Amino acid sequence: MKYMLIMRATDEAYEAFANIDFAEIMEAMGRFNDEMISAGVLVAAEGLDDAADGVVIDFSSQPPVVSDGPYGETKELFGGYWILDVASKEEAVEWAKRAPMTGPGQKTEIRRVTSIDEFPQDNEWIQKERAWRERTGQL
Repeated sequence: MKYMLIMRATDEAYEAFANIDFAEIMEAMGRFNDEMISAGVLVAAEGLDDAADGVVIDFSSQPPVVSDGPYGETKELFGGYWILDVASKEEAVEWAKRAPMTGPGQKTEIRRVTSIDEFPQDNEWIQKERAWRERTGQL
């Protein structure tokens, strides 16, 4: 089963890490990622750029409204993620508890990633997506 570990932090938590040397952050994250690679559970991992450089599309009206910067309150921004292929939610939790660079205001949300096999296989769009995944080596 695949699980996404979503790194979230408050503005205060981001500020607390602002004075930490970037090489130290890279070393800690690199070691953790290497552990997951060695264990054969890491599928993907990415950090995200500053939320202030992003845009938000709000579909509450027609046409949708596009605005700069973070949406709503910034008290818990999504900063990056790992996708793990593990046997259970409990195993995903154990990996998340070992994540580096944590402290007050830091959280990791864990969500299972659904598989294409869980959708109706007789659906035209699922069939097209499955064919695309097979062509691109994702299945």
